[in-house]
Amino acid sequence: MSTNGPVGIGLIGAGMISDQYLTNLAQYPDVRVVAVGDMNTERAASQASKYGIETSGDADSILTNDDVEIVINLTIPAAHVAVSTAALNAGKHVWSEKPIGIERASAKALVELADERGLLLGIAPDTVLGPLWQTAKRAIANGAIGTPLSATTSFQSQGPDWFHPDPEFLFAKGAGPLFDIGPYYLTALVQLLGPIAEVVAVGTKAQETRSIHTGPRAGATFPVEVPTHLAVVSRFASGETAASQMSVDTALFRHGIFEINGTEGTLVLGDPNYFGGSPIKLYRPEIEFRDGGIFQEAQILPEEGPLSGRGVGALTMARTIRGAGDLHVATGHVGYHVLDTMVAIEESVERHSFVEVASTVDPIAALPTDFDPFAAVLGAREPSAV
Repeated sequence: MSTNGPVGIGLIGAGMISDQYLTNLAQYPDVRVVAVGDMNTERAASQASKYGIETSGDADSILTNDDVEIVINLTIPAAHVAVSTAALNAGKHVWSEKPIGIERASAKALVELADERGLLLGIAPDTVLGPLWQTAKRAIANGAIGTPLSATTSFQSQGPDWFHPDPEFLFAKGAGPLFDIGPYYLTALVQLLGPIAEVVAVGTKAQETRSIHTGPRAGATFPVEVPTHLAVVSRFASGETAASQMSVDTALFRHGIFEINGTEGTLVLGDPNYFGGSPIKLYRPEIEFRDGGIFQEAQILPEEGPLSGRGVGALTMARTIRGAGDLHVATGHVGYHVLDTMVAIEESVERHSFVEVASTVDPIAALPTDFDPFAAVLGAREPSAV
């Protein structure tokens, strides 16, 4: 295991999302993917071959590989805690896909284990580290909208059963729109407004079973275990509120409604499932009446920094490990707070009442304005790198 230069990464989980990680990690010179593991070793070998990675095998082969310093956990949500725990116990830092887990006790124990062992634990989404969200974070901190007051967010679609060939796990306990897409919106809200103090929610389920619409198993049906439409109101520790819709029960596909309102303006942002590339609009409390209607002119805030992609969270961990700045802000503590919030939303749906979110997080720092994932901060890659 090297103590300088690019940080070695091993992936556990070679499913659909691994393509995005492997494509992007190959562009970050400060990390080097050295191995791919999966319970299906043939699938791991296929992904390794596709991306020019020499080593593949099962999950244990990643945990025992001395060249792996960071394990990227891309398994299904129900396996996240077990795989991350095994990696920490093997002495590896861990970046995990969202959510951190599917219930509080084991996820909290995972965060405590990382702290006890002095290892870094990071939880997706790392979209919040992209230029859109970091620019918005700095703008709010610098008073662009005055004192933040409220937020409005919404995503709606027909559901992942329309495009995913094996969608059952996305409608099982620990998934659904709340646990699958909700982390993007809730993490962005926490990054911008701070910890959530309490929630109240209503949830419904349009169908007890759904059908697969694509792939070799098209036409097969499966049970729906979780609410598929939720309306949520959150109150933040600092007093702000947010109204959020999360639905896979609508014919209209519409993501990316994300607005932050303050005493002096409103920021209209993009889809927190993306790192950037959409305009950041700032509206002031000024209007004109034209032709019988209301007209408002938006100021466009340019994104600060290059557009990155999935895997940038592992990169910030890598640079932090090497001492190149305290860049690890998408922490296990943030991931646990988002999970705690999601479980509280589930409980609110069941109880028909407000539910307190017991956990909290310290203020989350913005990345430096000169953060560049494509720069070789830690030195040149070895010739055998991807």
